[in-house]
Amino acid sequence: MPKALLLENIHPLAAQALRDHGFEVETMKGALSEDELIGALDGVDLLGIRSKTTVTKRVLDARPTLTAIGCFCIGTNQVDLTAAAKAGVAVFNAPYSNTRSVVELVICDIICLMRRIPAHTHHMKHGLWDKSAAGSHEVRGKTLGIIGYGNIGSQLSVLAEALGMHVLFYDIEEKLALGNAERCETLDELLERSDAVTIHVDGRKSNVGFFGEDQFAHMRQDAIFINCSRGFVVDLDALKRHLDRGHLSGAAIDVFQTEPKKSGDEFHTALADEDNMILTPHIGGSTLEAQESIGQFVSQRLEDYWTKASTMLSVNLPQITTGPCKGAVRIAHLHDNLPGILAAVNRVLGEQDINISAQALGTEGEIGYVVTDVATIPDERTLDALAAIPGTIRMRVLEH
Repeated sequence: MPKALLLENIHPLAAQALRDHGFEVETMKGALSEDELIGALDGVDLLGIRSKTTVTKRVLDARPTLTAIGCFCIGTNQVDLTAAAKAGVAVFNAPYSNTRSVVELVICDIICLMRRIPAHTHHMKHGLWDKSAAGSHEVRGKTLGIIGYGNIGSQLSVLAEALGMHVLFYDIEEKLALGNAERCETLDELLERSDAVTIHVDGRKSNVGFFGEDQFAHMRQDAIFINCSRGFVVDLDALKRHLDRGHLSGAAIDVFQTEPKKSGDEFHTALADEDNMILTPHIGGSTLEAQESIGQFVSQRLEDYWTKASTMLSVNLPQITTGPCKGAVRIAHLHDNLPGILAAVNRVLGEQDINISAQALGTEGEIGYVVTDVATIPDERTLDALAAIPGTIRMRVLEH
């Protein structure tokens, strides 16, 4: 019976879905350190994580039987994708499932900060009745600047415009503007024109320290700032300086460079004493609806890879979508992207008079992947010959 390990309190639907398809499933609430993860992966075929568990090359080297990793979240920067590909480990994520949840939180943050709800709440809790319109604004007619116009940024654009906001966006890639959104040629242009700025960039290394002192300095007087993307993107010390100087009127931060491994751990930030500040514990995608959707989506990708050899929506392997096996067995051959490997696979099968019922090949970068359905079950000698083809990373045989 194949075994799956799900960490970080992944939605129970994921565990049940895998159990329903024959997996033995172990679940854990918290994240694991590198050494703890290596120990826990003994005998594990599929691993499910969220954003707090890091899968390094050392982990992958220590557990060569690991077949696939499911990131039950948007990001995959917590996994060494290159090392995983070279180890023959497929990695999947959920790039769309919690988009709406993040967007709704950002809309909520914008309205609350514009109305100075955090400041008023703080005053009320401390016995001060401060009924004043000073510094409070409607969002209608204000300009929202969106940095990163991907799945989240573009959907936020639509909802913000529905609230009557004028939307600007900046992205390093060419993106189609939705509705009346306006593309800015430079980041500085967006910052200088926006009443609210929100970041939605990915976890690539080039985004580390992306938004700091220079960027805050270009923002408009009394603008608000929101980060629900990655903790390492923003210099929070610089943010605090601009809040303390009265340059910015408020901020909402959902992600931090260093975060606790599990719920209930202590957490401290210098931003806690700011007046008009919203601090949330990385809950942008944490709604019951989103977590259920993610659990269903990623568990299905893992199951399809295990049972059908399908790499559809894998983030580190060539993508091949497979249907039911059209032969006696299916042979999934992952290899270095070298000339002649497909010919070598077919030559080995041909020499044993094994007919090919269906075949698909995909390549991406340094990795190649060929899935072959054969009419008869190969013997051990044939399988050994396939596995011995130079450049082979991993070979799996899936029974019909």
